[in-house]
Amino acid sequence: QVQLVESGGGLVQAGGSLRLSCAASGRSFTYQAMGWFRQAPGKERTFVSTINWNGGSTYYADSVKGRFTISRDSAKNTVYLQMNSLKPEDTAVYFCAAGKYTTISVRTPDYNYWGQGTQVTVSS
Repeated sequence: QVQLVESGGGLVQAGGSLRLSCAASGRSFTYQAMGWFRQAPGKERTFVSTINWNGGSTYYADSVKGRFTISRDSAKNTVYLQMNSLKPEDTAVYFCAAGKYTTISVRTPDYNYWGQGTQVTVSS
């Protein structure tokens, strides 16, 4: 059974940092792009960041560019999201996703495995 399990969420003050992890099990995602998305209460799920299969290409939503960094460790089948300078508007449930392809994508239909999400709350 394929599973993506996010961890590292929590409550942090504005300006603080968190590091999210997404551990995959059940199969290897070495040759798939990985992504992070988030969903705030009452809002649609939106793209945050993506990384291609070998880590050589990354892309970020404008709202997090310069503050968040995505990375992956294929040996551990794990992808990370380092979040710095957090703002209250970053509050959301963060979801990890495994892509269908090797290349980066901002589109949810290009991802076919999803984690259950981890809550990130940033207080002002």
